[in-house]
Amino acid sequence: MNYNVVAAIGLSIFAGLATGIGGLILLLFKKVNIKLLSVALGFSAGVMIYVSFVEILPEAKNFLTNAYGGTKGDWVTFIAFFAGVFLIGIIDKLVPDADNPHELQSMEQLDVCGLGQNSQKLIKTGKMAALAITIHNFPEGLATFVSGMNDISLGIAIAIAVAIHNIPEGISVALPIYCATGNKKEAFFKSLISGLAEPVGAIVAFLFLGPFLNDVMFGLIYASIAGIMVYISFDELLPSAREYGEHHLSIYGLVGGMIVMGISLLLLG
Repeated sequence: MNYNVVAAIGLSIFAGLATGIGGLILLLFKKVNIKLLSVALGFSAGVMIYVSFVEILPEAKNFLTNAYGGTKGDWVTFIAFFAGVFLIGIIDKLVPDADNPHELQSMEQLDVCGLGQNSQKLIKTGKMAALAITIHNFPEGLATFVSGMNDISLGIAIAIAVAIHNIPEGISVALPIYCATGNKKEAFFKSLISGLAEPVGAIVAFLFLGPFLNDVMFGLIYASIAGIMVYISFDELLPSAREYGEHHLSIYGLVGGMIVMGISLLLLG
């Protein structure tokens, strides 16, 4: 196993385990700061949108136009991008809204609720949230792995973007479990475990896609990754950021995320 494979799997583990940070944040504080959460969600969207359009999609286009020529390569890039959009959209639809961590939670739910009330229902909600995150994180793990295999600096950028995005998802797992059981350790542990779909996605990519990875495959996967990340940003992160805080806070976070990711890519390059 060469350095690139080890590094790529390590990046996917880092990104996936960020769900545990979300669980830890919830458990360290009695109440989540709504304004800070709004900025953080906007920041995550800015990171994902910037890296998708400035780095990942152009990289996909380079691979595919080199393989197929200008016009055909452009069309294949276009189709692969929207294939990623439709893929994550279908996955979102397969998860019921009430159990989907990508759907908005009311602001009242961000208060640690009274223990013992509807405990079984809350435990089920937490488990369903963990299942939904697993479904969503699998393609993200694959994305981080494939990017890290081909270009470690791009892999780092994507891993950071996905990790930021995973933190509020960890909150959505830990919150109902903590409310139902009062057990901080269990809530944190389950939020941490739910992120393991990221490295699982990386290992599956290594085992099954490894022999087939070439310029065309990299181009198709990159374009699909860009579509997935753009969809998540517009469908989940920005609406959530506006819901949890003032409109301007989400925009400040968005611009801040773009600036930070832009500087990061310049430094990594």
